Parts: sequence; structure tokens; C-alpha cells
Amino acid sequence: MFSRICNPSNVRLATVGLCRNFSTTQRVDSKVAVLGASGGIGQPLSLLLKNHQPLITHLALYDIAHTPGVAKDLSHIESPGEVTGHLGPESLEECLTGCDVVVLPAGVPRKPGMSRDDLFDTNASIVRDLCDAAARYCPKALLAIIANPVNSTVPIASEVYKKHGVYDQNRIFGVTTLDIVRANRFVAEVKGLDASKVNVPVIGGHAGATIIPLLSQATPPVSFPPEEREKLIVRIQNAGTEVVEAKDGAGSATLSMAYAAARFTNSLLEALSGKSDVVECAFVRSEITEAKYFSTPLVLGRNGVEKNLGIGKILKYEVDLVDAAMPELKKSIEKGEAFAAKTL
Repeated sequence: MFSRICNPSNVRLATVGLCRNFSTTQRVDSKVAVLGASGGIGQPLSLLLKNHQPLITHLALYDIAHTPGVAKDLSHIESPGEVTGHLGPESLEECLTGCDVVVLPAGVPRKPGMSRDDLFDTNASIVRDLCDAAARYCPKALLAIIANPVNSTVPIASEVYKKHGVYDQNRIFGVTTLDIVRANRFVAEVKGLDASKVNVPVIGGHAGATIIPLLSQATPPVSFPPEEREKLIVRIQNAGTEVVEAKDGAGSATLSMAYAAARFTNSLLEALSGKSDVVECAFVRSEITEAKYFSTPLVLGRNGVEKNLGIGKILKYEVDLVDAAMPELKKSIEKGEAFAAKTL
């Protein structure tokens, strides 16, 4: 059960649109690195950031293959901002030095029949090594981790930063925005609403039963018969598998994940530029529940997490979902910490 509950009354999650009005923010030039920029998520993510984010003055793209070409391609787009491509581990210092935000989509995708945990051994090593470089070359940058399984890779990143003596729990995020995007879309479909005007907080983690949509806190308010509500929750929790199966071995959710990652990155940049009331859900170090890490709505600021808004008032069936998620969530967190303890 919950050790602390905060009610985020009258708080609206960050809007979905990627093109925002920045007139109320103080202009701050920003360098953003995308680590894994040549992959299925990295390329469309980099395109969205180059095309829609005026706060980025330098987009630094890193991968172990093809990044010079990806960077050259994006550099031809008629939007502001420099694009550089960085190839191989020896280029990480140049890529990361001076970064304000680091986004980490690097890793292998899921295939049919695979769970996010099946990716663990490969992606855990990738995250460890890239976070080691980030901790060395831009320890104050806000770090947004996409590489799955997020429930384990975020704890790995934290342990890496602790090893270097630069750990700040307010600067490390597991990106769960795709769960919110999906929940918004699926609720809108069922209710005949405009998805861009729907906001459904999604708390917990970023895998299966740890994904907990708070339908009772949706705006505009919605309600469902119990059977329909259960079906909707299960669809939100298993939406990633829906995409993996539809692609029939050709990959996982890359385009929707790129969109969600761009939305989250934009929110970080807005917060860094001084915009107030920027709120996103993300998987962070937390004392909200008995799990060491937990996703809840967060107020973002220049130093990362400005305030954790907690879970708020929820219904009995949502309490049950949180309780049911705890064993799997804690096990995944412990798995990441154990990997770090063994390999660092």
C-alpha cells in the first residue's frame, strides 16, 4: 500500500502537441543528445526534435553505425539548430559534453513472443555503458531513458551515477509517456472524444501489470461499466504487444514511442527554459509507494523534478491495481540494481 499520497488537484498533464507556444518562456539555448539515433526509435525521434523544437540549438546524434548520414540528412531541414553525428564509443565525449538533455533510446527491440524482460541482458549493458559516459561528460544533464525494460534500466542508470558520485535522483527519468499517449487515444476512441484533449495519468511502471491508468482522474471525466473498464485497462497494459504482433517480427513500437519521447523531451526543454506548470508522468526514484521507483505526475523545473504530485485520490479498483503491480515492480527494480552491483 501507499506510504504517502499527494492529491494533484487541478493539475493538467502536458498537452500532447509537439509544436508549442514558447512566448511565455525565457529563451535558453539547449544541446540535446540522442543516444541510439540511428535506430527505429532514434531516427524518427531525432526528426521530430529537429523539425518541431525551437529550443534546441544543437542536436547531437550518437550511435555505433550510420549517424554521420542520419545527421547530414537531418541537417538539410529548414529549421533552426545545428545537427552533428557521432560514431562509436570514442566519440561520446564530444557528443555529450555541454548537453542539457540526454535521451537514450538505444537498445534492441522486442520481437513476437518476447517480454520486455527478455531484452534485459543486452539492453542493460548498453544502458550501463552509455550512462557511464553521460555521468562522466554531462553529469548535470537531464537524462531520459527509453531503453527497455525501463523498470530495470532506470535503477541501473542511478547506480552508475552513484558510482561516479554525481547522482541526483531529480535528473534521471524513465520515459513512460507512451503509456499516457495510448491511454489518451484508447479512451478517446471509446468515448468519441478528441484524443488531443484527453489526459489520463498513468502511474506505476512501464511493463504489463505495472502500467496503471488512472481512469478516475481522466480529463474530461469519463466512466465505464466494470467489464468495459477492465478490457480498456488490459489493452493499455498490453498495447506494446499489440504493435509487436502486428509488425510480425519486423519490430516493436518505434513511431509512437518516438512521438512520446519527443513530447517528453519537449516538456523537459520547456521546464529548462523557465516555463512553469510543466507536468508529465515519469518513472523516477520515489517514496510514494513501497517501490523504490514509481511513475507519477511530476512538476518539471530547471533542475528536473521540482515536485512529485503523487498518486492522488483513486478508486478501490485502482488501489487494487497498484497493490497487484508491486511484486513485479519491485522484482524488476531489484534485478536492475543486482546487475549494476555485479557489473560496475
